[in-house]
Amino acid sequence: MSNHIKTFLVIASFIFVGLTVPALIAGRVSAIRDQNPPVANQNPAAQPATQPAVQDDEKHFHHVHLNVMDPKASIDFYTSKFDSEKARFEGLVDAVWAQKSWLLFSKVNQAPVSDLNSAIWHIGWGAEDMKATYEKQLAMGTKFFEPLTDISDIGGNANARPGSFYYAYVESPDKALIELNTAAHHNFGHLHLFSADPVGAAEWYEKYLGAKRRNRNPSREPRFYRGHQIGPSASFMLDNVNIIIFPVEYAKKAYADQWKGKTELESTKGHSIDHIGVSMANLEQGLEKLRKDGAKVTDEIKSIAGGKIKYAFIEGPDKIRIEVIEGHPKKI
Repeated sequence: MSNHIKTFLVIASFIFVGLTVPALIAGRVSAIRDQNPPVANQNPAAQPATQPAVQDDEKHFHHVHLNVMDPKASIDFYTSKFDSEKARFEGLVDAVWAQKSWLLFSKVNQAPVSDLNSAIWHIGWGAEDMKATYEKQLAMGTKFFEPLTDISDIGGNANARPGSFYYAYVESPDKALIELNTAAHHNFGHLHLFSADPVGAAEWYEKYLGAKRRNRNPSREPRFYRGHQIGPSASFMLDNVNIIIFPVEYAKKAYADQWKGKTELESTKGHSIDHIGVSMANLEQGLEKLRKDGAKVTDEIKSIAGGKIKYAFIEGPDKIRIEVIEGHPKKI
């Protein structure tokens, strides 16, 4: 692949703090039927004064939800190539547990959209020894979208030690991108997004999801690396997942063939990575708080599996689908 992708991966890796990435679960009633539900968080301030306060008022990263043609094959793919394990989500459907969050899967009958023209770019795992990890993956027959690339100077230090930071992109059976990058761990650790306004998007996640920004006063000035625009950018933490946001201009140049006739990011719905999920202790109170604060609710609360799973959907910046789900992530 071209240097633009490599650049992106590296940057993601640099600002990435290896953490667990949530599993993807279908965000619709068919989710449990075809095996998937989404997630969301709760804000205690949303609770009416007449109701008892919910003690757990935090929102947590719950899952990443993928559209796949063969859920079993996808589970085998992730558990054999990355630090994760097969588990039953809520004891109901097979999924992937990645340290602290889920990868959930919805079965689709035709290949999902894989063009990189939505807000979600890729998810990523760390690697203590990136060179050795890359060689091991090659020996396993892993398909790489972007080969091992040294981007040690991506932070702007011309004197950076070569070989101190590597990345590579793995392509899943359904063409979702998974980055492997140099890190102090080998866990699920980051989610990389695109946005028309990275700084404004980060402020949205901070306001509505309680995300903790890593760069408090990010510059809004354009920045370039190897000929591609990588700034303004933003980075924030949601539990152990580092979420990085790059300007949409990067995608438009790096994946120009996928942007023909398009000018704006499209909804993540229907893409290989359909949405992310955030959890809250009390969905009814939490969703009402989000609504009052101005969040766009696209799907009202639904209950499936005999009430065991309750979820709704909101729309985040750049048309990203976000599932808000009741109950924080846990492996049963």
